[in-house]
Amino acid sequence: MAEHAGTVHPPKIETFDVAAGTNTDPKGTVRQVEEYRVEPFGLYVARPTPGRAQFHYLESWLLPGLGLRLTDFWFSAGHERDQDFYLDVVTVDRDGDVWRSTDWYLDLVVRDGRGLEVLDTDELLAASTAGLLSPADARRALEVAYDTVAGLAAHGYKVRDWLSTLDIELSWRRH
Repeated sequence: MAEHAGTVHPPKIETFDVAAGTNTDPKGTVRQVEEYRVEPFGLYVARPTPGRAQFHYLESWLLPGLGLRLTDFWFSAGHERDQDFYLDVVTVDRDGDVWRSTDWYLDLVVRDGRGLEVLDTDELLAASTAGLLSPADARRALEVAYDTVAGLAAHGYKVRDWLSTLDIELSWRRH
């Protein structure tokens, strides 16, 4: 927990306005989205990431039923990472064309077919201790992470294989 001492923050909320074609980040910055796609199981988002040195484009799927946001970051030269997908543990609320995700701190880095790593458990515990997340919400975040790890492990850490057992088929620009 010491790593995040002094940097405890409330859960980050992001807004996806399908009708307006915009994505508002947790700091209130509004960005144009190139493509939204609504499916029975979730929302697809594809957009450039201006002002980011590490990556220049992202594709994400919000999957409310799983409590996840799966992202493929298109890393810029010299900033590549050994990951195929970045999974945020989230809750998703929807009001018509407006979707809101609340990030519950835990993240999973997936190396498709090779393994995964769970990140930011210390951040989750610090936020819960500070009262920024209820014990029930912290527990739910851990349960989502455990279920995701178990599902991916049972399917050789292959995101597509795991999701297919849940009748979820994601399409990506790069994968």
